[in-house]
Amino acid sequence: MLPRTLLTGPSLADAAFLSHGEQGREWPLLVWAPGPGVRMVSSAVLGGGIGERQWVVNAQVPPGYTRLDPVAHLRDLASGAGLEGSGVGLMTAASVADRRHAVDGGAQALVTAGIGVRGWAAAPGAGGVAAPRPGTINIIVSLPVPLTDAALVNAVATATEAKVQALVELGADASGTPTDAVCVAAPSPAVGAGGSVESFAGPRSVWGARLARAVHTATRAACAGLLAPPAGTR
Repeated sequence: MLPRTLLTGPSLADAAFLSHGEQGREWPLLVWAPGPGVRMVSSAVLGGGIGERQWVVNAQVPPGYTRLDPVAHLRDLASGAGLEGSGVGLMTAASVADRRHAVDGGAQALVTAGIGVRGWAAAPGAGGVAAPRPGTINIIVSLPVPLTDAALVNAVATATEAKVQALVELGADASGTPTDAVCVAAPSPAVGAGGSVESFAGPRSVWGARLARAVHTATRAACAGLLAPPAGTR
């Protein structure tokens, strides 16, 4: 295990790699621990919703992961990494080591991606209840300014739009995978510089535009080598 000090840093570039055992082999565990004073909004199975969070883990798990206790599993992984307090836990069968990081005007995005199973969100006949499965495109965003609750939700929508734009530009006939997850982190209003709180994070707002460009760049880079070239091309 890495020393605890190496797991803490305000930048997504400070994210560290550990490992964990599952099904008889070692798998990467990406850990980002910005510390206290950070609010996050996430669709993750662990730490989802809006609230104070101190860390994010993105765990690579075996293809065909079948455990039915992902929340407990992620909590165990976080505890094993020396993380304390509340955090966000993501899972993916994609390569965590192949993450991509992008920065635009202070907005940061870290993306891990696998798009072997993908499709459009509005698919005829799709839907149903199933056990949580590991996500394949996981997006972690960090902004240096505090956001209102509404802006945090807006930031998730903006990140998703930027992801879809990247996929379409790459030629993927899909809006994503069935298990994608997003996490957006921003300073808590109480610790924001000057006490101002951003009310907007749509793609034409100042910080939403920066977020969108960072997510778009990181998603394109993460997915670029995963698509087969069109028939008849090399």
